[in-house]
Amino acid sequence: MANEAYPCPCDIGHRLEYGGMGHEVQVEHIKAYVTKSPVDAGKAVIVIQDIFGWQLPNTRYMADMISGNGYTTIVPDFFVGQEPWDPSGDWSIFPEWLKTRNARKIDREITAVLKYLKQQCHAQRIGLVGFCWGGIAVHHLMMKYSEFRAGVSVYGIVKDSEDIYNLKNPTLFIFAENDAVIPLENVSVLTQKLKEHCKVEYQIKTFSGQTHGFVHRKREDCSSADKPYIDEARRNLIEWLNKYM
Repeated sequence: MANEAYPCPCDIGHRLEYGGMGHEVQVEHIKAYVTKSPVDAGKAVIVIQDIFGWQLPNTRYMADMISGNGYTTIVPDFFVGQEPWDPSGDWSIFPEWLKTRNARKIDREITAVLKYLKQQCHAQRIGLVGFCWGGIAVHHLMMKYSEFRAGVSVYGIVKDSEDIYNLKNPTLFIFAENDAVIPLENVSVLTQKLKEHCKVEYQIKTFSGQTHGFVHRKREDCSSADKPYIDEARRNLIEWLNKYM
C-alpha cells in the first residue's frame, strides 16, 4: 500500500499544542471528538485521522477550523480503541501494524457516525475530510457511499487499481510534490484514470516543494516558504466543501 522504497509513511512533524474547542462523546462502540458549528446549517463533516490517531491535536485543530466555517465536525476513533502509531516506535514493524488498521474496513464505524450525525446533530448534508491514512479512507468511502456530498482526500496513498475512479460525488485530492510515500507517478495514474472514467466532479492538486503532512502537521509559522502553500491547501479544502455542500 505504501511506496515500496519508503514503507513508513511519515514522521509526526510539528505536534501542535492545542486543547480544542469541542468535546468527546461516545458514539455506539467508539469514541469521538465533536465540535458543533456556530451556525446550525444542517451540515457536518467527518474528519478522519492519520496514523497518529483521533486524539492528535493537529487533527482536532483542523476539525475546529472546518467547524468555524459552518460545519459540525466529528473526529471518530477509527482505530476502535487500538493504539495509534507511536512516532518513536520501531518503523520496521510498521507494515505489520498497519495490517491491523485497514482504512478500507471502517464501514461499521461509518454507519454509527452517520446515525449519530443525523439523529443527534440533525445533519442533512455530510462530507468527508481525511489526512494520510484518513485520505485513503476518504477515497474508499467516496467510491462506496453516495450520501457523502463532498470529500477531500489529503495525501492519501493511491494504488493502481481498476476501482480508483468510481467516485460517487465530488472529491478533491491534495498531494505534495516531494512526498516520499506517494510518488508523483502514482498521482499521474490517478489523474489518468479519473480523466478517462470519472463521471462526477473532481480535482487533483499537487503543491510544489511540499512534503507529506504539510497541510495539518506543519505550523503555519514554520517557514515563510511553506506558509502560502499551507494556507492555500486549507483554503482549497474549505472552498471545496462550501461549493458542494
